[in-house]
Amino acid sequence: MPFFRNILILLVFPLISAAPVHKFYVSITKIEYVKEENSLQIITKIFTDDVEDALQLMYDPSIVLDSKNESKKVDENIKRYILKNLVIKVNGKPLTLNYIGKEFDTDMLVAYFEVKDLKELKSIDIENKVLMEIFPEQQNIIHLKTPKTRRSLILDKDEPSGKLKFT
Repeated sequence: MPFFRNILILLVFPLISAAPVHKFYVSITKIEYVKEENSLQIITKIFTDDVEDALQLMYDPSIVLDSKNESKKVDENIKRYILKNLVIKVNGKPLTLNYIGKEFDTDMLVAYFEVKDLKELKSIDIENKVLMEIFPEQQNIIHLKTPKTRRSLILDKDEPSGKLKFT
């Protein structure tokens, strides 16, 4: 009996250990419509190492995201990259997202944006292609909160955009 157990272990162990490690590729964007302030407040969270890979690929291979030694150029590249890949329309009209800044939270880059003077929210179109150019499995989750509702979208390479309507 021990002979068969040893043979089984010798056959199964290589199969288990050869299984590829799969990394989870996801970002989360929270959008809140604050009616009292007529604003759309946007927080996007992306894994720091993944966005660093994207910035190195798109702009400069020497970019390192480090909250202590970053140059203004790195911050500008973060802003440029996210704004290129996150496009929002409200009531059919494209918005200009105002970049407020960013911070690092453990292994996440947290970027803040705002849109002011938004008096009414009837519909919102969101296109989020963040990291999709380098990670085909990337999913970008959108959570939208209004004074009356909460809705979510999951966007991926096959469907990088979605629309939510409010009546």
